[in-house]
Amino acid sequence: MLDTIDCQDEKHEDVHPIISTIAQVIYDKSGKNVYAVDIRKMSTLCDYCIIAEGTVDRHVKAIGQSVQRELLVLGQKPIKVEGQQEGHWVILDYLNVMVHILTPAFREKYRLERLWDEGNIIDLKLESV
Repeated sequence: MLDTIDCQDEKHEDVHPIISTIAQVIYDKSGKNVYAVDIRKMSTLCDYCIIAEGTVDRHVKAIGQSVQRELLVLGQKPIKVEGQQEGHWVILDYLNVMVHILTPAFREKYRLERLWDEGNIIDLKLESV
């Protein structure tokens, strides 16, 4: 059963501000279907995963670049970036947070949410600009 974590909950302060910033940047760049999940109980790969989509490959690449720029301001640099050249699926690895930005076709094909369906969904509280 999925539980929901409030992104601004003091018990999960390690989630905020990085998760909030990533999600807000994606939203501000017109990214769609932003989904964040706490996977600490089921994965040793990372603690949190964010999945979102851009409309086409150029949009996916632009969102990935924007996330990297914004997190660099916070002193966070990804240890690994994959897919930035092709743009169908960009992966940003921030050690405890993994960001997946995909085109709708790739998101439908791979259905990453199903991998972590027992994780706790994070309530992102995104703000309109």
